[in-house]
Amino acid sequence: MRISNEGILVILFVGLVAGWLAGKIVRGTGFGIIGDILVGIAGALVASLLFPRLGIHIGSGLVSEIIYSAIGAVLLLLVVRLVRTGGRL
Repeated sequence: MRISNEGILVILFVGLVAGWLAGKIVRGTGFGIIGDILVGIAGALVASLLFPRLGIHIGSGLVSEIIYSAIGAVLLLLVVRLVRTGGRL
C-alpha cells in the first residue's frame, strides 16, 4: 500500500479538523495540535470500524470524512475522559 504525499496531507488535514472539532465538543480534553491530529486519526479509525457494523452511512467526500472522524474522535475523547476520571463525565 502506497500513499502519495497529497494523500498524507489530506489525512493530516482531516485528522486536524476532526480532532479540533472533537476538542470543542468535548471541552477540557484538548491535547494540542499534534494530539488533536492523532485523536482525529484515531477517531477516524474508530468510526470506520464501528459505523459500518451499526449500519450507519453518512456519505462520501471530504466533508463526510471529517464528520465521520469527528464523531469517532468525540467517542474516543469521551472514553478517555471516563478512564481519567474513574467513570464520571
